[in-house]
Amino acid sequence: MSIQQNEFPNLPQRLKGLGFLAENLWWSWNPSARMLFKMLDRQLWKESRHNPDKMLKELPAEVLAAVTGDADYLCHYDGVMSQFTQYMEQKGCPLLNNSTDSSQPGIAYFSAEYGLHRSLPFYAGGLGFLAGDHLKECSDLNVPLVAVGFMYPQGYLHQKIREDGWQDNISETLEREAAPISRVLNPDGNQLIVKIPLIEPNIQVAVWQVSVGRVSLYLMDTDIEMNDPWNRTISARLYTGDLEQRLRQEIVLGIGGAEVLENLGISHFALHLNEGHAAFALLEQVRDRINEGMRYSDALTWVKETSIFTTHTPVPAGHDVFPFHLMEKYFHTYWAALGMDRDTFLKLGIHPDHPEAGFNMTAFAMGIANHRNAVSKRHGEVSRKMWRTLWPDSDEAEVCIDYITNGVHVPTWIEPKMKLLFDKHLGPGWLDNHDNPVIWEMIEKIPDEELWKTHRWLKVKLIDAIRERSRGRWVNDRANPSIVLAGGALLDPSVLTFGFARRFATYKRADLIFYDWDRLRGLLNDRWRPTQIIFAGKAHPADDPGKQTLQRVFNACRNPDLGGRIAFVEDYGEQLAQYLVHGVDVWLNNPIPPMEASGTSGMKAAINGVPQLSILDGWWMEAYNGKNGWALGHEEIDGNRDQTDAAELYRILEEEIIPLYYRVSDEGIPHEWVRAMKEAIKSTAAQFSARRMVKEYTAKFYSAALKSV
Repeated sequence: MSIQQNEFPNLPQRLKGLGFLAENLWWSWNPSARMLFKMLDRQLWKESRHNPDKMLKELPAEVLAAVTGDADYLCHYDGVMSQFTQYMEQKGCPLLNNSTDSSQPGIAYFSAEYGLHRSLPFYAGGLGFLAGDHLKECSDLNVPLVAVGFMYPQGYLHQKIREDGWQDNISETLEREAAPISRVLNPDGNQLIVKIPLIEPNIQVAVWQVSVGRVSLYLMDTDIEMNDPWNRTISARLYTGDLEQRLRQEIVLGIGGAEVLENLGISHFALHLNEGHAAFALLEQVRDRINEGMRYSDALTWVKETSIFTTHTPVPAGHDVFPFHLMEKYFHTYWAALGMDRDTFLKLGIHPDHPEAGFNMTAFAMGIANHRNAVSKRHGEVSRKMWRTLWPDSDEAEVCIDYITNGVHVPTWIEPKMKLLFDKHLGPGWLDNHDNPVIWEMIEKIPDEELWKTHRWLKVKLIDAIRERSRGRWVNDRANPSIVLAGGALLDPSVLTFGFARRFATYKRADLIFYDWDRLRGLLNDRWRPTQIIFAGKAHPADDPGKQTLQRVFNACRNPDLGGRIAFVEDYGEQLAQYLVHGVDVWLNNPIPPMEASGTSGMKAAINGVPQLSILDGWWMEAYNGKNGWALGHEEIDGNRDQTDAAELYRILEEEIIPLYYRVSDEGIPHEWVRAMKEAIKSTAAQFSARRMVKEYTAKFYSAALKSV
């Protein structure tokens, strides 16, 4: 098999490497590589939304030709290309005894979504960015991993807020020729098309590839002419609300994904499922082993020993359960191929507490994969309690669900100016060893003035970006003035700024801060010590309660009583997330515990020196040390806890956070606040890095699973 990359005929021979670089997302987590594109045309780089594929296609050939005479640019170009070449040519994975021979088995990572870059809108939220960071870190560590997912032509959704504050969902078709995505070609030179086995009516997928450093991500697309019209829409968009269509998506993702790898010559691998959406890949692994001559019982044992399942969902309603009649409709030929009857097959996905509910994808994955994990210590406790009846003879503490706390890809989420500060004070090679906590003790060497100046610059950058978005709504959409003001036009970079950005689901309680309106109004409008809050996030298209919460928040943002101190920024995505986690002063998070499995946005903020104000749940239970931020929700409360948590939230704001922020030296430096910033960085950068996370997956699961392949 081969791939057909985008072509850039306007590139002169001397700069042909830019085309190869644009097609590999390695550039997205290397500032020197991004600067190569930015130096060509800063305005076009901005207009392309930092998408080199789109930018290179729009640059006139004469502009590119002129660059070949710029000695400084060519020097930078040669340095970056040399760095990229050396990176791609590295061999061996020390974590796996330096064996990355393509003839040896590796890991196949399946996920319904991937958050890699804004030019590839294949994500809805934290699960996708966790998957994207996982791939990037596996690339950096040269872990022999291949990934599988969907190429969603309509992405997830764009968000626009109506005059009544309701979220409208806007679809935008992916411009495939202006994104770092390549067709996978068969030996005849045509795009590889793979038929989903044993599923009727017939479904076929076209295969695409994204290069994530040294990791290949293969994406499936059902929007091809040879599919029936109702099958062409299976991969149209992420997380459809239609139950049967969702089942068809998960069939294609799991069974189809495994079949794609088979067609690519990758047939024996350890399988890592990122949530239950792709769990049907386990069935295809069993069927492949049976086709090789194994008995069903031996094939099942093989799959158990070679499969890893990661659960992210502590909420029972968040696990997919499909009615038995739909399972019969699509799997009546499949279970026969496994040598099973209907009842035996369906029992694979039955939850003992709710046997009549249907085929539970998480119960199925838990029962098949012997390597299982939650995504934080607290989530591990919740998961063992939630799923203990799958192992009725075991005590809760003995339930075999381990935990590996999520982490973030540090090179992606460290802001370049913050990286320059770290380069100056942490010593050479800090980034290569950033999971070593000792390195981060060097943060103490950074003068308070330098760290504060860098943070202030990032805060101004954030608020400038928000104001520019508001201007765009006013100029391009002729939006109602109240919408423009609610979008952040009145934000002030000198004011203590909180950030709240995540999916708008009711359990995340975005509106908790509004519990006592008069008290909040006093905090926001204080003459000498004002505060402001920036909200961002999308509600799921089918989640009306989430949309109602968003509507309440948005309408509060345009209430004159709050003085323009609250903003809701539309269409939250990767680019806005970068601005927010770098630029706010405090990251706010107040879900109902224990419903936060882990959380990663707070980690991204913390490594950039942004302390947390968070409920003690998810990752914050492991991270909070009394010096790196603030915590609430210490008490376990039965029933509605909004009043108690809101009271504690206001108390912390009034008595601790606001006084600390505004306590400044004669030079204008809030030294005690900078102390909290340094502690946030020191306590999170190593422990909550994707590097630590991937090393744990390798030590706990990958090594053992690969020995059984």
